[in-house]
Amino acid sequence: MDKKNSKTKIQPENLDRLIDTLEERVRELNVLYEIEELLHNDELTLDEIFERVVNLLPAAFQYPEICKAKIVYKKKEFKSEKYKDSPWTLNADLYFQDRVIGYIRVSYIEEKPISEVGPFLSDEKETLKTLAQRLSYHIMYLKLKQIFDKWETTKKSISGQRPEEWKIILELLKRTDLDVYIRISRKMLNHLVWKGISEANELLQKFNPYIGIEREENILGETNAPLKKKESTDINRLANDIFNLAAKYLTDSEILEKIQRWMQEDKTSFLVRTTSNNNSSLTDINEALRRYYQINPEGMQLSPSTLIGVRASLVRRFFTAQLEFINIAKNYIRVRDFYKLLQRMIFPIGSHGKLGGKSAGLFLAYHILQSIEDTQGLLSSIKMPKTWYITSDAMIYFMHYNNLDELLEQKYKPIDEVRKEYPHVVQLFKNSYFPSEIVKGIAMALDDFGEHPLIVRSSSLLEDRLGSAFSGKYKSLFIANQGTKAERLEALCDAIAEVYASTIGPDPIEYRAERGLLDFHEEMGIMIQEVVGQKVGHYFLPAFAGVAFSNNEFRWSPRIRREDGLIRMVPGLGTRAVDRINDDYPIMIAPGQPQLRANIDIDDIIRYAPKKIDVIDLENYGFKTIEFKTLIQEYGYEYPMLKQIVS
Repeated sequence: MDKKNSKTKIQPENLDRLIDTLEERVRELNVLYEIEELLHNDELTLDEIFERVVNLLPAAFQYPEICKAKIVYKKKEFKSEKYKDSPWTLNADLYFQDRVIGYIRVSYIEEKPISEVGPFLSDEKETLKTLAQRLSYHIMYLKLKQIFDKWETTKKSISGQRPEEWKIILELLKRTDLDVYIRISRKMLNHLVWKGISEANELLQKFNPYIGIEREENILGETNAPLKKKESTDINRLANDIFNLAAKYLTDSEILEKIQRWMQEDKTSFLVRTTSNNNSSLTDINEALRRYYQINPEGMQLSPSTLIGVRASLVRRFFTAQLEFINIAKNYIRVRDFYKLLQRMIFPIGSHGKLGGKSAGLFLAYHILQSIEDTQGLLSSIKMPKTWYITSDAMIYFMHYNNLDELLEQKYKPIDEVRKEYPHVVQLFKNSYFPSEIVKGIAMALDDFGEHPLIVRSSSLLEDRLGSAFSGKYKSLFIANQGTKAERLEALCDAIAEVYASTIGPDPIEYRAERGLLDFHEEMGIMIQEVVGQKVGHYFLPAFAGVAFSNNEFRWSPRIRREDGLIRMVPGLGTRAVDRINDDYPIMIAPGQPQLRANIDIDDIIRYAPKKIDVIDLENYGFKTIEFKTLIQEYGYEYPMLKQIVS
């Protein structure tokens, strides 16, 4: 793979490669267009379509002369001429109702140089996946057409009998989707048992011969011998008895409501399977959520237990496996929130990364606040800045892409050696390249942000965990985000690389060593956020900012309790509140006792008042510290809330 500079300029030596790439895309599009024409030809059978697809498909690949294709569907095989399996293959599954029903395979019959996915390009993998999805949709269309025809036949066959609506649905299911019919029958049987209907227990014993024999074979005891296998009754044969029993004890509307709900849950079962599967990539989860909301834009109503399970799986997948966090987050973060979150996430192909501790804490805090009934309107003005996220495994991908893997072992070196080598490590990172798909994602984020100043924030897996806050150990960098798109892209990539480098800096490594966390495989997620504030002269800054602590360890009055907390506030950017500065002071407030000032005497108030302010310089594209007095003298009339800040 050619490494591309984060700049968007095309180097002359890459021009030929660009032309080749464009020609490859044209070939792919032509093949997909021809296949689309086949799918719109109602005179062709599915077998005939597959026969033609395998002969068209090789032309979409970069070595068409040695490329062969095969489709396997329902134990049938369709092969291009002279097809043979080889070690150099690319596969994509065909699906119907989330079940794999076949696959498409492309093979090179001769060895070719290693590219992005074996000898294949990433775009070729995506093309094959797109084709598999399109063929799967066509199979589903044919199946639905068949179902519709059977539905019409069913209605005619039972016309005049005026059956209940639920019976029509069951009859249709029995003819078109026996698996769903059996699952719904089983659920109805369980429902009747839970209602305490004795006849249902008798049916359940027919279905499950182990019920009622605990005493006979001590099934729940401590026997060490395997139980004797007993044949269970086919529930399909019991289905009529189950629904006859349901009709006896339930109303038609109750039966219909249950069947409809269970069918709806069955339609969304793919979401449960995908989110609970540890092997599912973020792409898989994104596709599952997209399908879930595509089926019903409002989101299908899952059962309460299923909904909690999906939420817990998504929290675990996106944020952390810490049970303390999951137990809280699953009650506040909705499934749709994760779907929206994915639209602003940047991750490698096949990513299994997480967003990190800082992202997790901020995201959860925001949704907890959103859920609070704000009768007095105190929380309505709390907003979360626009944020894009880069997953934690993108850092490992970045390091591997630039052959920096050995730097992961810096943590085991003596701390003095780590400290000495760190400046060199930072420059190594800043002079490295980002993979093209990550650059593309960052460019999309820039388009979304426009030319608004940004902060690139660390969000490592260890950060903000219980017992290890890592406060101030990793870097967060402000950028002006001004200039041309190429300049802004380069500046943002440069800042991300520097935050990555801080993962193996001396301070976090020393902090990890003190807490026995060196052996933890640390990864760094990234948050890219808009800076809150406004333009004052040629600077950008908020009126004030700060940092809050749950516990107050600096109590200036005996009336202040530890649990009253502490806020450190400064004018401008909050960096001077977070970092302890030798030549300046923040304003300190105890939220539990806000009337108790840290300084009462006028001389002390003046002495310990902030004298400097951190800002973003929009003209020189940088972070800057200036005298607060100077800023007020020059641009005091533009400074927001000045009367509330200066007394």
